[in-house]
Parts: sequence; C-alpha cells; structure tokens
Amino acid sequence: MPRPIIATIDLAALAHNLDVAKRHAPHAKVFAVVKANAYGHGLLRAAAALRGADGFAVVEFDAALKLRAAGYAQRIVLLEGFFDRAEAREGAARRLATVIHHPSQLALLDGLPAGSRLDVLLKINSGMNRLGFKPDAVAQACAALQAHPAVGKVTMMTHFADADGASGVDWQLETFERAAAGLALPRSLANSAAVLRHPHTHFDWVRPGIMLYGSSPFAEVSAQALDLKPVMTLRSEIISTCELKPGDSVGYGCTFCADRPMRIGIVACGYADGYPRHAPSGTPVLVGDRIAGSVGRVSMDMLCVDITDRPEAGVGTPVVLWGEGNPADDVAQAAGTVSYELFCALAARVPVSEIN
Repeated sequence: MPRPIIATIDLAALAHNLDVAKRHAPHAKVFAVVKANAYGHGLLRAAAALRGADGFAVVEFDAALKLRAAGYAQRIVLLEGFFDRAEAREGAARRLATVIHHPSQLALLDGLPAGSRLDVLLKINSGMNRLGFKPDAVAQACAALQAHPAVGKVTMMTHFADADGASGVDWQLETFERAAAGLALPRSLANSAAVLRHPHTHFDWVRPGIMLYGSSPFAEVSAQALDLKPVMTLRSEIISTCELKPGDSVGYGCTFCADRPMRIGIVACGYADGYPRHAPSGTPVLVGDRIAGSVGRVSMDMLCVDITDRPEAGVGTPVVLWGEGNPADDVAQAAGTVSYELFCALAARVPVSEIN
C-alpha cells in the first residue's frame, strides 16, 4: 500500500484563474508566468490548462524549449534573458523572445546568424533595483535595439516592487514614463497584484503569476474574495494517534508540551515532502472537515496535529495540508512564508495527480 500523501492539480481551476486575469485586463494580452516548473505545478501540465494565454513567461531556457517542442506557438519570453551566445542563437532559431536588462546582453545579439529576428523586452529599472537599465540609459539601449538587424519587435517592461502594498505602483510608473518618453512601443508592467488592483498599468501585456495558481497576492484579501480557485491541494492521512498527559512533549526538541490531557494525530507529511519545517504549532491543518492546529516541530516524514476535541478522527482520517478547504495563503502566513514557497517546495517524492 503506498504512503497516503498525494498532491492534486486542478486543471479547471487553472483555466478559471486565467479567465479571472483576462476579465480584469480585457484589453491586454496575457503572458502566463510558468517559471519554476509552473510554481511547482508542472510546466507542461500547467501550460495545457493555460493554453488560452497569449504567451508564456519563464526563466529557464530548457523550459522555453520544452514549451516549443510541445507545440506551443505563442510568444515565449525568457524573463532573465539569455546567458551566453549559444543560448541566444538557439533561442532565435526557436523563435523565443528575450528580456534585455543589461548592456552585456546587447553584445549577445551580435553573434546571431544573418536573418534572425528576435523579439525583445527591454527592461527598465523603475525602482525594484534588481534587473534593468537605469532610466537615463533607456533611450540609448532602445536605439541600439531598434537599429540591430537581428531584433524584431521591441516591448518595454518593468517590474513592480510593491503593487500589493502601501507604496503601490505610481512612484514606479512615473519613473517608467520618464524613461519611456517619446518611445511609442508596447508595454508590459502588470504582475498579479497590478492586474487585480491597478488597471492603469495594464497597457499591452500583463504578466499574472501567483493568481493563476489560486493564491492571493494581497495579505489582506483572500483568494476566494478575488474569485480565485485553489489549484494545488496537498493531501494525506492520519497514520497513528497518541494520548498525552500534562507535561508530555511532542516531537524533536520538545518544543511543545501539553498543558492538559491531549490526543494528537500523526500525519504522513514532513519537510521531505515540501512542508515547511519552520511551521509553528497552531499552523492550520484540515482534519476531515474541520480545521485543527499542528503541534510540535515538523519532522522529515511526519507532523502532528491536535485532535483532542475530535473523537471521530483517527487512523485513516483524511487531512489537507494546503489547498481545497485549507487555503495555502493561510498556511503560509502561519509559517511566516508565502504560498509561492509552499508550491515550489513540493518534493519529487510526492505523487501528483490531475483533476479536471
């Protein structure tokens, strides 16, 4: 009998969440962000559900090649660009689009074969201060791209640092507008938070990421309130129970001690499955049809949950670690992280099934 843990991926929910993005940005084209193995959901699995997108955005060169090999004809953009001349040549041959964010990447274009026509997204550093040309260097970089015989369409892009927070987007949008003054080119600015909250940033292309996978980009607004459906659900079962007396501890490090008689359930899921080891006692776990709290330190293969007030719960009772009925955002908040990390950390040993 296999270990009871399994992750299910709801393809219909993925497609629904893409439709939500389209409803919020009806006049823009959509790059579905499928980097990091589609945020842990499976690149080709996710792409099949997101085939209604106008394009895909990835970081990994091999992921872009896999999408092309699978027959996806949409625009595919490399968000960090090419890393060497060989990638640039093969990328041009495969009709990939690339972000250009640094002068060193301009030089890679010089090695492209005659007749290449590579679409480029010129990245402007509008305040995130990671990648991108500083505003005063944008005009020169854009002129170089437009004059280059191997460059096809040029789109201008930036990335928002706090579209989901108090700082908002206008301070960066003002910087972007100054840098792009006089350049009548398509634009791509909006991430998930900007898609949902800042319609004046939608322009020509939007880049939804986390919202596609059913999580909210906002700490104060639930995914359900945004009409987003959970895509990944991590399920397991209680595999044993244990009775505690006052003063008994649970798990490694004795970090939890019972202050009353307690009954705990031991769940077949641990950090080797991708569950966060640092999740504290009280992290929500759906046991049957009710939320309970975890107790003690998460171990490699198991975690414990308080079922003192759940006499019906026992060996074989189903558990949802995150997903349907137990939002990943709630689990992540309790664990001091974000749902992105939960999804991306799903371990290879966890079997995955698809539902429609």
